[in-house]
Amino acid sequence: MKTIANLLHEHPFFHGLPESDLQFLASCAENCVYHEGEHLAKEDTPANHFFLIRSGRVAVETFVPNRGALCLLTLHGGDIFGWSWLFPPYISAFDARALEEVRSIRLGGACLREKCETEPRLGFELMKRFARIATERLQSARIQLLDIYGSTPPEPGKTP
Repeated sequence: MKTIANLLHEHPFFHGLPESDLQFLASCAENCVYHEGEHLAKEDTPANHFFLIRSGRVAVETFVPNRGALCLLTLHGGDIFGWSWLFPPYISAFDARALEEVRSIRLGGACLREKCETEPRLGFELMKRFARIATERLQSARIQLLDIYGSTPPEPGKTP
């Protein structure tokens, strides 16, 4: 049977992190399964967790008035979700909903903040990893917007 530290070691987010750091973080983590339709997180609620997706698909959604849930991104095994636990006031910015059975490692935000305060070197390493992923997702959103709004300009005198 695999330990939580083993599962952390297998996830791409933690690749290259020393075994001692994984053991140190393991006490913040638990193995979780979410069934189709279940929420891992809800927009505008306390952001208490960070998720390492091991398998399955997760829709990252936001609520749009008069339209309902709008899927912004679909995450898969090897992806992560949730960094709102890092920044006060620790409120989730998006919904995260399982599109099928999702296996994940859920790490407690308060526990992680405490560990990062105790070990600033580890905290800095985690921040670099979160910053890289945030940058990648912003670039992806930019490309999506260009696909939607960057098509051929309208002919003069015509409205798009």
